[in-house]
Amino acid sequence: MSGYDILLTGGTVVDGTDPGGPSGGGSGAHPRRADVGIRDGRIAAVGDLGGDVSARTVLDVTGRYVLPGFVDSHVHADAVLGRPDVQEAMLRQGVTSVVLGQDGLSFAPGSAETVAYVARYFAAVDGTPPPELAGGCTVAQLLDFYDRRTPVNVAYLVPLGTVRHEVLGPDDHPAGDRLPELVRLVEQGLDEGAVGVSTGLEYVPGVFADFDELAALCRAAAAAGVPYVSHLRSYDGGDAPGMVEARDLGRTTGVPIHVSHLRGRAEPLLAHLADCAADGVDATFDVYPHIYGNTILAMKALPPQVQAGGVEATLRRLADLTVRAELRSNWFPRVSTDLAPAILGYVAGEKFRWAEGRTLAQACAESGLDLPDLLCDLLLDSDLAVGAIIPAPGGDESDLRAMLRDDRHVGCSDAIYLGGHPHPRGWGAFARFLGRHTRELGDWTWPQAAWHLAGHPARRFQLADRGRLTEGAVADVVVVDPERVHDQATYDHPRQLADGVNDVLVAGELVLAGGELTGATPGRALRRGEAGR
Repeated sequence: MSGYDILLTGGTVVDGTDPGGPSGGGSGAHPRRADVGIRDGRIAAVGDLGGDVSARTVLDVTGRYVLPGFVDSHVHADAVLGRPDVQEAMLRQGVTSVVLGQDGLSFAPGSAETVAYVARYFAAVDGTPPPELAGGCTVAQLLDFYDRRTPVNVAYLVPLGTVRHEVLGPDDHPAGDRLPELVRLVEQGLDEGAVGVSTGLEYVPGVFADFDELAALCRAAAAAGVPYVSHLRSYDGGDAPGMVEARDLGRTTGVPIHVSHLRGRAEPLLAHLADCAADGVDATFDVYPHIYGNTILAMKALPPQVQAGGVEATLRRLADLTVRAELRSNWFPRVSTDLAPAILGYVAGEKFRWAEGRTLAQACAESGLDLPDLLCDLLLDSDLAVGAIIPAPGGDESDLRAMLRDDRHVGCSDAIYLGGHPHPRGWGAFARFLGRHTRELGDWTWPQAAWHLAGHPARRFQLADRGRLTEGAVADVVVVDPERVHDQATYDHPRQLADGVNDVLVAGELVLAGGELTGATPGRALRRGEAGR
């Protein structure tokens, strides 16, 4: 049969298979002039398909590159993926699949109480859960909710902070004899299709998990053959204690480890990754192409003991003048230098919403408050729901580029789509990978770009039949103008859409055509162990 549902003609195919190491000299296919025929949602043929084949839809992509749809391996879209502006921001960069459940906190598996905790504590990151999930849900129910609801595919990690809250609440105490309950929830989530487990070891309650607890949960992941994805306990310091803990978990349990948004000075970090390899630990990591990060202000501004017990307990402490005096004397002097340049991206409270887009130093000057009082008053007024764009620990762009060039890297945005002045990475990270780091700087060849952004993350997270443009693969396809693609979002104007990607298909359906959303929602829930659909 020669007829196709869609035929892409005249383009250059970059297929997403492994280009083989930093030189790109491995077995992966080089860019080549080829047509792509799509039938029943899959790649039916790649090559010179001639001029006499029939197709219901023909796209002339002459002068453009045809790549597999990109996988955003770390993104915070759990509550906002149904928003058309978020879908447009992703698709205009070629992102067709996302991995949710990051940093140890999301909505499943959890009761209504746990979902409410995550929604409140992580309000500046994940936002308000959809009503269908707010009453509590399992991993299976969460994946069912996303299936065919958006143009983008969804994979999910079991968030271990959510699991901890479900069993132990937000307090600082060991799991003890309740550890088997945590293990059972993790095993259930993996059985229901999660592609890994995640931690946020600087967030509450994940910060309170000890090594033995993490090891028990990692053994469940190792038994399922999926990675332990970790926002480390610490990214600071040359000895990288967070990396040591992750390596030791991999060595102790046999679990593959994947480090979230690994940033800092490249030389010691790459040395730690080499130590992982020497110890037989399968280690990968993701990095976004920006120097500034984005997180909840409370995590950076307050010590863990002030955050113990949940949001209400934290607010009571911040309102206590004795606690504030102690913080002023013994805590804020240690963190004020790092916090002063942080940009306020999301402020929930009315009183200080004017400060969105300003640095904390600027907000102090305009409010007449010093940093300790501003931080406490700001967090109190916003119910802790404040997001901040903060310089990443250590390193500069040369370190970032060295991390990107490492074979163990996979692409991510770590996007947060909330607030009046969000981080620009949600609107531009993947376009920046292509425009700046591939075309301009040459950190990657185009085959390497397709591997880092599609083939490698699809393999790492077992997204069956995705991440490559080969016969039989699911037809998640992005068409890129290699001369024009670039990010336009900036720290001053963060919501500007990327340029250079106008046509995107998911499972063989056009979801972006001529730069516009089509309204199609073929995005699937990508469950572990299931063949791509």
